[in-house]
Amino acid sequence: RGARRVAGNGVDLVWAPAGPGWPGQSATWEEAMQACAALDSAGVQRVDPAYRLLDARAAERYRGEHEPLDPVAGHIPGAVSAPWAENLDAAGCFLPPEALRARFETVLGDVPPDGVISYCGSGVTAAHNLLALAHAGLDGARLYPGSWSHWITDPERPVARDASTG
Repeated sequence: RGARRVAGNGVDLVWAPAGPGWPGQSATWEEAMQACAALDSAGVQRVDPAYRLLDARAAERYRGEHEPLDPVAGHIPGAVSAPWAENLDAAGCFLPPEALRARFETVLGDVPPDGVISYCGSGVTAAHNLLALAHAGLDGARLYPGSWSHWITDPERPVARDASTG
């Protein structure tokens, strides 16, 4: 489960893992990270179709049109494009929680937050989406920390290069 509250633009400066026994309490970084669920590539491949993979990279990277960092372009099949930059206003601050909630509810459909797995190129901007989800009150999403850079290390893993799901 993700952190309940985190630092930044109008959000409380408290790390508190979600779940029983932690309501509003501060936690150490280690405790917070232990409470955050993460998946490896095997876990991502086994994910039930009722789950939602969010690709936090720019849409052109998701579609495989432009890949400035990795040797393979595209996205994990079944993923939906949810660029992290769309979480921000013109000043570079998070959108209000209501706006973020509306954005993610459109992307997630009927999938509950604990059925969401976020990835990007290397896990950094995927964490931004997790933070935005939490800011919107949609706690429980998980991180694929190796993200695209790890996914493509195995040539047997499938790669999609279209915009059909995003």
